[in-house]
Amino acid sequence: MDAGKRTINDIFNGNRILEVPFFQRAYVWGEEQWERLLEDMESISAVNKPYFLGSVILKQQSTATGSRVGDKRTLIDGQQRLTTLSIFFKVLSLKTGDDYEYNRMFKLRDLIAIQHNHNDIDAYEQVMNLNEPKELSGTDNITKAYQYFSLKLDAEKLDINNILSKILFVGIDLDENEDEQQIFDTINSLGVKLTTAELLKNHFFNRDEISAYQTYWKNIFEKDDEAKNYWDREITAGRTKRTFIDLFFFSYLQIKIQDKSLNVKTEDKIEFSKVEHLFESYKSFIKNYLNNDKKAILAEIKDYALIFQENFDFSITDNELTDQSGIERINAIIFGLDTSTLIPYVLYILKNVTNDKDRNELFNFLETFIMRRMVAHATTKNYNQLFTDRLINHEIISKKQFLEFLEGQADKVNFLPSDQELKDGFESSYLINKQAAGILYFIESKIRNRSLQSTQLLGISKYSLEHIMPKKWENHWGRLSSQEDKIKRNRKLLTLGNLTIITQALNSTIRDANWNVKRKGKADKKGLNTYSAGLETMSHYLTLDQWNEGTIEERAEFLYEKAKTIWII
Repeated sequence: MDAGKRTINDIFNGNRILEVPFFQRAYVWGEEQWERLLEDMESISAVNKPYFLGSVILKQQSTATGSRVGDKRTLIDGQQRLTTLSIFFKVLSLKTGDDYEYNRMFKLRDLIAIQHNHNDIDAYEQVMNLNEPKELSGTDNITKAYQYFSLKLDAEKLDINNILSKILFVGIDLDENEDEQQIFDTINSLGVKLTTAELLKNHFFNRDEISAYQTYWKNIFEKDDEAKNYWDREITAGRTKRTFIDLFFFSYLQIKIQDKSLNVKTEDKIEFSKVEHLFESYKSFIKNYLNNDKKAILAEIKDYALIFQENFDFSITDNELTDQSGIERINAIIFGLDTSTLIPYVLYILKNVTNDKDRNELFNFLETFIMRRMVAHATTKNYNQLFTDRLINHEIISKKQFLEFLEGQADKVNFLPSDQELKDGFESSYLINKQAAGILYFIESKIRNRSLQSTQLLGISKYSLEHIMPKKWENHWGRLSSQEDKIKRNRKLLTLGNLTIITQALNSTIRDANWNVKRKGKADKKGLNTYSAGLETMSHYLTLDQWNEGTIEERAEFLYEKAKTIWII
């Protein structure tokens, strides 16, 4: 890697072609950026001071002996800036009638120095090949940029010599073997963003493979706006936000590296499971285990991607949850309870278990496993390994196999909580709000008699969690004589027996009020009778005249009995 200060003449040296990755997203700069650039060019012309225009990352390509192009590079970063500059200089040359500097920089005999992507190549070449000012019609941003500069650019205010000598870039030149993703991660603070999917798309396909690109990529990931919006959707996964398309490619790779016929080394499996180096993992996997045949997995990727798109649905968090076991309830666990670590194994099940009854039985057991452990406050630290490696590697595709696998594990870290451990969890576990609300919601969705309820169960995202006896209980819930009783109460009010889901957060004056006011509300401030109405996990208890530690224990027992039946082993 060679990094340093670059001028325009360093980047466009008269013997170099810059290729925008052919399947890169379209040019997106608009009037705000064009106006800023034009103002800056006028300022440079007037004051003749250095002007920094951001970073440019170029990656060396190999060139055949005898090629008419001596230096070919991939334009990894800088597409927007360099495209805009070239259009700016084109319009300036047309207005002045002097195209010497323009041709020196942006033409290489009959080639344009920037070879654009498939979205913009036609419009860009039309602009760059103009011989005289001409009105162009088009709604793409390339044509709009030309139209803007044609209208706004005043050649009298511009000094081309000052502009050429004073514009500076931070240039980074990579050789053929260097990892552009790592460079992007390093300079991300500069606003650079290139997704794993974009890197993979340009790794799989080149300019001569339009048909393959359309079959195995465009018709799946970019078919229409609905498809693009689906794959571009971001969710929180761990500490970061990840798009659906990145989640898919991570999940597919975790499944593929368990293919026993490939004999992937353990140390490589560990490396390939790191989400932050996903593109590099794909390149290494294809090179070392597929004989560098990039096309070997495209058909399988397509099959898995269609399954993924058909089944993984974030909108379930906004809609009533069915009581029937299946992918909908698994989606609610994944997206409603932030458990995206399940995705690789769930995708594996969807691909390999074709019988609906068997698949739903396995999904029901997967729910049982996750929810029992959540109630028991069991650790999730090994979930990545369990759901991206072990279950897939052992080809666990039935409830029976899953149970046998858990029973056969020596470390027992991924244990299935017993009924007693489940009971203890309802009585004593202190859970984060999302987990506690999720447990109550999942129980409610199962025990709810929909034919008798006049109100519909909302989506899991529509409920918040409420402590029935508030944490600030001392002012309105009676004084306790001993410190021991206070400690017991403070512990009990944090457990599931004292928690309920409600459709709207209570006003602060109601939240900390006594039991009677908290139930009924006061004046125009509504209480639990309104915001938890119709919930079978709570409705009976709203009829009681008092709420105390004994009631909390009684409700914990009630919830446990329901959960034991719902998540039966």
